[in-house]
Amino acid sequence: MPAKEDLYDQAVDLYADEKYDEAIEVYNRALEIDPKFTDAVHGLAMCYQAKGDLDAAIELTKRYLEQEPEDILAFTNLSMFYQKKGMIKEAEAAGAEARRLDWKRQLKEAKTQK
Repeated sequence: MPAKEDLYDQAVDLYADEKYDEAIEVYNRALEIDPKFTDAVHGLAMCYQAKGDLDAAIELTKRYLEQEPEDILAFTNLSMFYQKKGMIKEAEAAGAEARRLDWKRQLKEAKTQK
């Protein structure tokens, strides 16, 4: 059985070749091994977005954020998905949350450097 990282690398290559359905299958195989594999979740959402299935990208990202509510990239992606769908109010809210989380991260880093 391939490692989740090997599956991830394979899925990234498929995505780059615009083979989105195949990439989705491989990302899902990686997520079967580790349902919280962050990079695979983000990659899977980007595949859905690339295929034009913004609803699937949004739903996947929202479910992921229920488990990982401080993932800055997930909020950034969610903002992008909403914007592409024309949901500007939701896009702005997700973008604002990404910025808030980034500021929080920066403050925490500044405190640990002192």
